[in-house]
Amino acid sequence: MTDIIVNKVDKPGVLPTDDKLGFGKIFTDHMFVMDYETGKGWHSPRIIPYGEFAFVPATIVFHYGQAIFEGMKAFRAANNQIAVFRTKQYLNRFNRSAGHLCIPPIDVEEVQAGLFKLLELEKDWIPGTLGTSLYIRPFIISTDGYIGVKVASTYKLFIILSPVGAYYDNGFNPVSIKVEDKYVRATKGGLGQAKTPANYAMSLSAQAEAHKEGFDQVLWLDAVHRKYVEEVGTMNIFFKINGEIITPELSGSILGGITRHTVLELAQNWGLKATERQISIEEVYEAHAKGELEEVFGTGTAAVISPVGELSWKGQKIKINNNQTGEFSKKLFDFVTGVQYGSVPDEFNWMDKVNN
Repeated sequence: MTDIIVNKVDKPGVLPTDDKLGFGKIFTDHMFVMDYETGKGWHSPRIIPYGEFAFVPATIVFHYGQAIFEGMKAFRAANNQIAVFRTKQYLNRFNRSAGHLCIPPIDVEEVQAGLFKLLELEKDWIPGTLGTSLYIRPFIISTDGYIGVKVASTYKLFIILSPVGAYYDNGFNPVSIKVEDKYVRATKGGLGQAKTPANYAMSLSAQAEAHKEGFDQVLWLDAVHRKYVEEVGTMNIFFKINGEIITPELSGSILGGITRHTVLELAQNWGLKATERQISIEEVYEAHAKGELEEVFGTGTAAVISPVGELSWKGQKIKINNNQTGEFSKKLFDFVTGVQYGSVPDEFNWMDKVNN
C-alpha cells in the first residue's frame, strides 16, 4: 500500500460546543486527497490542510457533472473508542456509484486506510455526546480542463470531515412529509441508484415548495406511473402495516441505503416479516383508512431513523400513530445508535475501530 504523506496545519482548530455544531457547517483541520490519471491509476494519497483548491474554468465537472459522493459517520464511545459505522459497505456503494458515472473504482482497503489515518489525526474533532458524531464526506470529481461531453481521464478524490449534531432541527420527533405529485426525481435506467450531485439538484424545486407549505421533506413517487412510492429526499422510507415492515424494492431508481439494509437485517433478526416490494401511495392511504398503518419512518446516515408523523398527498393529510414516534421506530433508533455509541453490544460487527 502506498505511503500516505501528511502535511499538518500550523495551528489546529478547536471543536465547538455541541450547541454550535449544526449539520455540515463546520469542518476539521485536514482532508484526505488522491489523484487519478488514465494509465497511472489512483496515486499520491495525502493528508493536507483543509482549504481551497484552484481549478481552471473549463474543468469538466463544472459543465457535465461527472461526480459522486458518499456520507458516513464516525462515533466516540464513552470509553473514548472511536469507530466508523459499516465502513466497507459505504465504500463499496461509493464504487457502485462510480460505475454508474464511468468513474474509475477506488481500492476500498486503501481508501479506508487513508480515512482511518485522517480520523486518527482529527480525533479531537470527534464529539462524544449522544446525538453528535463526525460526518465523513468522500467525493470524487472529474478534473480534465476540457469543454466536451466525454469520460474524463483525470479525477480527484477528497475526504472531508464535519462534526455534527442532529440532522433535523426537531431531533427525533416525527417529521411531516409532502408526497410529490408534480415533479419527478429519477427513473429506471437513470441515476437514481447513484449518489451523484444531479440527483440532489433535481430535488431542490420540490423541496423548496414543500418547505414553503410547512413540510419537512418530500416523498417521491415513480416517474412512470406517478403512484408507486420510491424514497424521501434524504432517506429511504418504511411502512409498518399490520405488523409487516415494507419498503420499496431497489428497482433501479432508488438509492440502496446502508441504514435501510441495516433495518431490514434487524427486522428479520427480530422475527418480523420484512418485505421489499412495490407499494403504491394508494395502498398506504387505504391502510391508514383501515387502521392498519401502524408506523412510517425514514432511514439514512444523517438522521439514522426518522419517524414520520404526517403525510400529505394531493391535499389530503393523514396523521400516523397520532403524530407520535412509533414503538418500532424507537426500538430501531435506540438499538442502532446504541451500537454506534458503544452502549449496546456490536453483535453484527457493524463498527470498525479506528483506535485501540
